[in-house]
Parts: sequence; structure tokens; C-alpha cells
Amino acid sequence: MVTLLPLSLSELGMPENSWRMIFKGGYPGLHHLSMQPLYFYPSYIQTYIERDVRQLKNIENYELFQNFIRLCAGRIGQVVNFSSLAQDCGISHTTARHWLNTLKASYLIFFLQPYYQNFNKRLIKMPKIYFYDTGLACTLLGIEQEGQLDTHYLKGALFENLVILEFLKRRLNQGLPGHLYFWRDRTGHEVDLLVERGGELRAVEIKSGVTFQKDFIKSVRYFCKLSKSEKGYLVGPEVIFSKGVSTKK
Repeated sequence: MVTLLPLSLSELGMPENSWRMIFKGGYPGLHHLSMQPLYFYPSYIQTYIERDVRQLKNIENYELFQNFIRLCAGRIGQVVNFSSLAQDCGISHTTARHWLNTLKASYLIFFLQPYYQNFNKRLIKMPKIYFYDTGLACTLLGIEQEGQLDTHYLKGALFENLVILEFLKRRLNQGLPGHLYFWRDRTGHEVDLLVERGGELRAVEIKSGVTFQKDFIKSVRYFCKLSKSEKGYLVGPEVIFSKGVSTKK
């Protein structure tokens, strides 16, 4: 059994503009019909809420639920905080959990779990939230044009979402389990993505900036030293750094 997510970058012919891909997303219907995201996603959201949600869970207040989805989009790349979500949406802590599970079961969001095996116990152990499609997330955030991403407060988080999705799609398309994680300790060290394959860990730092800075790889180096791993990478819109070597991508 293979889990098929929205189209990957390789399936779309490796678009050169990362921000265009973030804005458009990867739903096959949008690309097949050459539709504009501004028209495609609002219809998709309406169809999802009015039809699919009824099959998954009896949610009476659809307007409140739609607001909840938007609040989730505003938390891309953040550690899940049920109390904060519940308070901002005006629902109970329990309802927030149920609705998150509904979004997960219907392949709108996924959780990136923390990695904490064989390390000290002072680690973050709650998952981060991401969307299965960045185009949908952009619509929920009120982004109507690609150019808005340049100054949007979630620009970095959306790029991070795109990169993590590509790693996830690659593994799922091969019929493999996800085995993707993030790592953060309580002293401020954090690695955006850990890829586990064959018992080997690869640490990936994701930055939306185009100018390389040494601080970008500080946490990756720290983690590699701590875990005794030699696999560390930096991924950006223009370039991929691996072991001090840069490769245009």
C-alpha cells in the first residue's frame, strides 16, 4: 500500500522557483486544469468542510471549525499547544485535540514527532504541526499572490514545510515509512529535520535566506557531535550545503 500525497517537485518537473511552488501547492487537479490557487483552494476548503468532515466527525459549527483550520495554518512549524489553540478558537482543550485528529485523519495536516532516543531527558517531546499542501496553507493564511510571500511573517515556516514535505513524499512514494523527526533541547539547540534510514540519522537544517551564515549550521554541528553522526546538511532556496560543500539546486 502506497500513500499518495500531493505532487512532489520531481513530479512537477522540479520548478526553479520555490516560492511559486509554495504558493501553488501540489494538488493534481490544480495543475491539470491550470487553475489559479485563488480559485481552486477556496472551493476545495468549502467542499472539504461541507462533505468530508460530515463523514469523519459530527461537527455542528462549521464556521468555527474553519477558523480552527486557519489558526492551525498560522502555527506551521510550531510545537503543538492544545491550550493555546483551544483558547484562541474559543473551544475546549478536548475539542481542539479531536479536531486536530480529524485534520490529520483527512490528510490536511501532519505532525512531525520529536526525536529523543539515547539523549538526555531535557528535550521537547511535543510534535510540530505542518500541512500536507503549502498552497492550501497559503490560502488559509490569506495569501492571494506569490509576491506576498516575500514579506510574510511565515515565509521561513512555509519554506520549511515545503522541504519537509519533499522528504516525506520521497519516502512514502517508495512505500517506506516516514521516519522523519525534529530535535530540540531546552538550551536552545534545534535541528529542523532528522531523517532516519537504515539506522542512520541525517540532520537537516532548513533556511529560507539566500545568503549563507555560519550560524545556520551551528545546531546541526552540535547535534552531529552529540549523536556521533557525520551526516549534516543545510537546505535553502538556492543552494544545498553538505559537509562544507555547496551544490546549486
